[in-house]
Amino acid sequence: MTTAADVQPQSLATSTALAARFYVEPDVAELERTAILARNWQLVASVSRLAASGDHVVAEIAGVPILVVRADDGSLRGFVNACRHRGGPLATCDGRGARHLRCHYHGWTYGLDGVLRAATEMQDAQAFEPGAIHLAAVAVDTWRGLVFAALDPQITLAELMAGSEEILGTRDFSDYRFERSVPYAVACNWKVYADNYLEGYHVPHVHPVLNRLLDYRSYITATARWHSLQYSPIEGAGNFYGDGMALYFFLWPNLMLNILPNRLQTNRIVPLAPDRCRVDFDFYYPADTSPEALRRHEQDQRFSDEVQAEDADICAHVQRALASGRYLPGRLNPKRENALFHFHELLRDAYRAART
Repeated sequence: MTTAADVQPQSLATSTALAARFYVEPDVAELERTAILARNWQLVASVSRLAASGDHVVAEIAGVPILVVRADDGSLRGFVNACRHRGGPLATCDGRGARHLRCHYHGWTYGLDGVLRAATEMQDAQAFEPGAIHLAAVAVDTWRGLVFAALDPQITLAELMAGSEEILGTRDFSDYRFERSVPYAVACNWKVYADNYLEGYHVPHVHPVLNRLLDYRSYITATARWHSLQYSPIEGAGNFYGDGMALYFFLWPNLMLNILPNRLQTNRIVPLAPDRCRVDFDFYYPADTSPEALRRHEQDQRFSDEVQAEDADICAHVQRALASGRYLPGRLNPKRENALFHFHELLRDAYRAART
């Protein structure tokens, strides 16, 4: 159980990492599910996957199944993916062009606006008005061609993104094409994976090929209220991306956007247990299907697999140390771990709020 001393604010110059208990104890995992993941925005898809009426995607937020659908009026609607009868699913996978949402359990049928249109064999039920029954709604919003949903958002999506334009400029991903989704199982707490992502300090020691691609001396990390951004020029042998910057954008609480020339990779960390998580990698590219472009995509995805294997291995080692009962929190590097410190301060804020 967390104590008041565990969650007091720190200063960057004198900061230490979170205590091991935050990475191993089940009560912390439950607190994070309800107080952090259930109250913040989660990426669910790109707008390109929800282009036409009836196009829909399924996802999960903090253990709650949801679906997002393009309604007949062109708006995006989000719902808990559970029939108001007895909880059957309205969709079990992503789909295109649905005319309605039909429960897979007993066939109750809803419009794309979430209103019940028909309920099988309910003619004998008294005071039963289908039009008064609606699927439970969830919040939906978009940003630069990406679709987000939230169960009970503590801030608006605009607040989450505030300040990002200073580095990202006018980049927009609305026309990027979804190509591949890869889920990686990682033997660590979800925050271990986030911690690892949030600092380039380990790159020279863990990622030899990536280190040759980036200019570590020019590696910069900037933080805002709800996000952080690491960026570096791309250079060196083996660069198949072309001229430009590598941008590593972290959005509270568990989303990463890896932006390189003509490529967007999204990483969403999904907690599974105190010592296990899944990281969902989605790859998006401009709509260029030339043989040369497809070769670059294949190189990009193969390189991503190599870097992810290196990260998964080091994170599993860290998790074992945190669970050993012998780890004591170490000092953070103010120059290289300021984004990690920023993440830990957001966590401490959330833990304090949950305690009160």
